[in-house]
Amino acid sequence: MADPRGFMKVEREVAERRPVAERVHDWDEVYPGSPGRAVLPIIRAQASRCMDCGIPFCHQGCPLGNLIPEWNDLIHNDLWRSATDRLHATNNFPEFTGRLCPAPCETACVVGINREPVTIKNIEVAIADKAWDDRRVVPVVPEWHTGKTVAVVGSGPAGLATAQQLTRAGHTVVVYERADDIGGLLRFGIPEFKMEKKVLNRRLKQMRQEGTVFKPNTTIGVDITGEQLLDRFDAVVLAVGSTVGRDLPIPGRELAGIHQAMEFLPQANRSALGQEVADQIVATGKHVVVIGGGDTGSDCIGTSLRQGAASVTQLEIMPTPTSDRPGNQPWPTYPMLFRISTSHEEGEVAREYAVSTSEFLGTDGRVTSLRLSEVTFDAGRFVPVEGTEREIPADLVLLAMGFTGPERTGVVEELGVELDARGNIARDESYATNVPGVFVAGDCGRGQSLIVWAIAEGRSAANGVDAYLQGTSILPRPIGPNERQMMV
Repeated sequence: MADPRGFMKVEREVAERRPVAERVHDWDEVYPGSPGRAVLPIIRAQASRCMDCGIPFCHQGCPLGNLIPEWNDLIHNDLWRSATDRLHATNNFPEFTGRLCPAPCETACVVGINREPVTIKNIEVAIADKAWDDRRVVPVVPEWHTGKTVAVVGSGPAGLATAQQLTRAGHTVVVYERADDIGGLLRFGIPEFKMEKKVLNRRLKQMRQEGTVFKPNTTIGVDITGEQLLDRFDAVVLAVGSTVGRDLPIPGRELAGIHQAMEFLPQANRSALGQEVADQIVATGKHVVVIGGGDTGSDCIGTSLRQGAASVTQLEIMPTPTSDRPGNQPWPTYPMLFRISTSHEEGEVAREYAVSTSEFLGTDGRVTSLRLSEVTFDAGRFVPVEGTEREIPADLVLLAMGFTGPERTGVVEELGVELDARGNIARDESYATNVPGVFVAGDCGRGQSLIVWAIAEGRSAANGVDAYLQGTSILPRPIGPNERQMMV
C-alpha cells in the first residue's frame, strides 16, 4: 500500500498529450518525449492513490497477474529500481503494454468502484521508460545451457515473450519471421504515433544480447519445410497470430479502393519510417470509411488523418456504447464504454453506430460510395430498419472488423496441427498441439485478443515447452490455455 488516504486526497490525472495541431503533422508518439516521460511529474502522487484494498482485483483484471499494488507502493516511496524488478517479474515487455494495452486492470481497480481508478497503465509505462533511460534494463544471460533447441515461428508479442523466457531458461532459441523484419504487428501493424519502433528495437537488442537468434525473411513451407523444422529442433512453438481478416462479401466488394486494414497500415508504417512503398494505399484527399469500431479502426483513422484524408467516417454495427458502466457489466468486469482514442481527437471523425453496409457502389471499377442502413438486434441477428437506407461517399474503404484465425496454409498445414471448432490451433493444458513437440501461443491458439494476453500466453507456453524438454519447469505460468478472466 502507498498512502492510506491517497485515493481521497489526490484526483486521478493522466499524462498530457501533444497538441493535436502539432502531432497530426508527424508520426511521433502522441506524448511529449514518451508516455513514460510525459507522466513522470505526476507519477508518485498518482501511485499514492493505490489503496489498502485487501483483495487487489487488478491482479485478476490483468492476464499477466502484474504485481500492481507492490510497484505502486515502491514508486510512492521513490524506489524505482525495486519497482522495475517487480514489474519485470511478471511482464517481459511493460513498455509495450504501457502504450498499447486497454488496461483491464484499471476497470478492475477497487478504487474504481465509486471513484476514478488508479492510473495503472501510466505508472507502468513510466517505470519502464525510466528504467530504459537510467540503463537499468540489461541482458539477462542464462548461467548455463541445456543443449536443447527451440524454434519459435512468429515474432509478435507472444513469440517474443516465449523466446525470451526459453532463452533465459538456457535453451537455444531461434525465432523465424516471414516478414523482412522482426516484431509482427508490433512493427507493421501498430502506427508510430502509438509506439515508435525504437521502443521495439531496444528490446530486440536486449534479446539478441541474451542469445536469442532472429531469422527474418524465412517462410516455413517455402524456405524451410515443416519436416525440416521438426528434425532440426527439439521443440517448435507456433506464434503466427490471427491474420485472416474478416471480410465483407457484399455486392461491389470487387471494386478497387476496398482494402483490409492490414493492407493499409503496414504500408503506412513503412512509409513513415522512410521506406519506399510501391503502389502504396494512401488516404490523401479521399473520403475514407473505416468499417469497424475497435483499436485497428482507430489506427486507420489516425493514419488517414495524418495522410490528409478529405473526410473520415467510422462505421460500427453495434449500438452506441454508454458513457457509464452498463448494469450487465458490473465491476470488476471490463465494460464496453464510449471511448475517445487519441485518433478520434485529431480531426472531425464521423462515428456512426448501429449501421450496416449493404452494398459498395462505384464508377469505372473504383468505389465511390457505399449504401448503409440502421440496424436493430432481433432474434440473434441484425435486422435493417426500414426507411433508413442511405449512401455516403467513400473513395477508400478500410475493413477493420477483426480476424478469424491463423492462415491454414503454410506452417499450419506443413506441421499437420489440428484446429479447434473456432478455426484456431487446438492445444492442451500445457499449450501442446496434437503433434509431439509442437506448441502454440497467442492469437493463433486463443483467437484475436490483446497484447497483454499474447505476452501472458507466451510466458505460459514457455513453461509448457520447458517442462516438455526438462521434465519440470521453474518458469512462471500466468494462465492456462482455456482460462477466461474478466477480460475477453
